[in-house]
Amino acid sequence: MEVTWILYVSLCGAYLIGSIPFGIVASKLCGAIDPRSTGSGNIGFTNVLRVSGKKAGILTLIGDLGKGLLVGWLASRTLGEETWILVVTFAVVTGHVFSVFLRFRGGKGVATALGAVMGIDFTLGLILLGIWVSVVAIFKYSSGGALAAFCLFPGISIAFAYSVSITIFACALSSMIIFRHTDNILRLLSGQEGKIGSSSS
Repeated sequence: MEVTWILYVSLCGAYLIGSIPFGIVASKLCGAIDPRSTGSGNIGFTNVLRVSGKKAGILTLIGDLGKGLLVGWLASRTLGEETWILVVTFAVVTGHVFSVFLRFRGGKGVATALGAVMGIDFTLGLILLGIWVSVVAIFKYSSGGALAAFCLFPGISIAFAYSVSITIFACALSSMIIFRHTDNILRLLSGQEGKIGSSSS
């Protein structure tokens, strides 16, 4: 009973932390416009960087990455069962994507997911971050970097002999990220996706 109670509290706490819209908070702190009102309308790092400036963009990245890292790290150190750790960690990303503070709308979950993976396994998180950064550096597409990292995530977990639970977690998390990038995939295929540093949405 006590363990169940702790799990429920952890799930709710993770979801609420994930729901904090750092893109909106950072834009307001920097005196910039609400990122939902222009560009792609997304509250994540890429759109905030484009429409609210570098300072707001960096603060958004730190906030979104940090909340995932915090929850993943705390879950891995306070919950003994791996399955519970992964479920609670998944909840923080779910909170970002379906924020209770934004009527269950939110960002695409990339930075929060990267932070969450780093929180439970820093090396695995760094591998995904490295893929994202490398693809963005070469092709200048933030969405392309995210899709590359999370499309490879399940395969990486298998290749490095992680547990079945981790692989299922990787598949679930990657599926949500890819689903949230449906519009980006269509724009990438049509050559209309905006690049990092461009003013297009």
